[in-house]
Amino acid sequence: MLIHPADNVEVREDGHKYAIKPLKKGKNVIKYGNPIGHATADIAVGEHVHTHNLATNLSGKLGYTYDPVELHREHHPSPTFMGYQREDGRVGIRNEIWIINTVGCVNKIAEQLARRTGAKHFPHPFGCSQLGEDQETTQLILKGMVNHPNAGGVLVLGLGCENNNIEVFKKVLGSRDDRRVKFLNTQDVEDEIGEGIRLIKELQAYAASFQRVELPLSKLAIGLKCGGSDAFSGITANPLVGRFCDAFTAMGGSCVLTEVPEMFGAEHLLMQRCVDEATFEKTVALINDFKDYYTRHNQVVYENPSPGNKAGGITTLEEKSLGCIQKGGLAPVVDVLTYGDTVRKPGLSLLNGPGNDMVAVTNLLAAGCHMILFTTGRGTPLGTGVPTVKIATNPHLAAKKAGWIDFDASTGNLEQLQEYLLSVANGAQTKNEQYGYEEISIFKDGVTL
Repeated sequence: MLIHPADNVEVREDGHKYAIKPLKKGKNVIKYGNPIGHATADIAVGEHVHTHNLATNLSGKLGYTYDPVELHREHHPSPTFMGYQREDGRVGIRNEIWIINTVGCVNKIAEQLARRTGAKHFPHPFGCSQLGEDQETTQLILKGMVNHPNAGGVLVLGLGCENNNIEVFKKVLGSRDDRRVKFLNTQDVEDEIGEGIRLIKELQAYAASFQRVELPLSKLAIGLKCGGSDAFSGITANPLVGRFCDAFTAMGGSCVLTEVPEMFGAEHLLMQRCVDEATFEKTVALINDFKDYYTRHNQVVYENPSPGNKAGGITTLEEKSLGCIQKGGLAPVVDVLTYGDTVRKPGLSLLNGPGNDMVAVTNLLAAGCHMILFTTGRGTPLGTGVPTVKIATNPHLAAKKAGWIDFDASTGNLEQLQEYLLSVANGAQTKNEQYGYEEISIFKDGVTL
């Protein structure tokens, strides 16, 4: 399969690359119409091109110039779905009760309360013994979860002695509806389980006041993520999601692309689509700040792909990135978000954060995404607190892991994908919801006491 007319390699059924032209040592290898590295030895026509004879071109930070392409912006009417209209004007596709703990010490109490009441809980190890930006990041991620419109009610569960204690966290949260958000410091009561159940029953009664009503689908924010990728991620699943992103943003919806290190080597294509120079400068800072994070820890910026990616045929970070960003289609880049930000604008936003699957889905959750489209070529059961739609790159994976996979992208059928996602918005459960694969992981960069 030749992906782009300018390519000098083709992809075969095993997902690996083979030269279609003689490649001299040092010559760029072209895939997706862009360089994915250079040949480290002479490569003959038909020869396998992989880690033994291909290396990245990436190094440190780069300089960039704003050179926008002409953006073709279509506008389409938005279909409707049956969702929950919140009192603050936002909408939800679920009406659940969430338990958000301020500190990891109460994880098991949250688990017991969830088991007895049907609420969701999200264990994590943080909220105490953190300093500076790490504590702030924990607080901002938890704040985004407390405010998420898929939660009809939230119990904030604390211990009492932690750095991120409830009184401190209330200042981070700011204004809130006390009917929707309740607080419990477990050190303050004799029977924390009984008191937690009582508060959750109050939250359930409040959430029951909301019923599904007809709302524009364009009110939703959709997160875009890939993990357990193979060479077909950039050929089937990611381009299909990209076509969905183009159609969804054209009707006024919001999509969010994250995994900053998996933009390295393809960032210039995103920068060309920034709607203005201010957004371009934010994108440059997003890329270069993450490279600084790598070098601050004495790591090279191209320490990727993973062993599983390489087994699936992906050789360099450029190759992985050029496939990864296809989830954003050709939509205009309208905003750049970081920890604590929620989606603000219709169109495609870029979200700060690593490629790590658990951290990335958590960041998308905290940014207010109602569901996440998660493409995968090798398979993963991972999900988070919102519907996490697993989209397989190939029919073999879809059949083999039917308990993980929600949609097979190998058909390339956009209409079927849109119909399925509408059913999820209307309440159909994804596999991660059915089996309770709902996890979070909060980004950490500094000292723990």
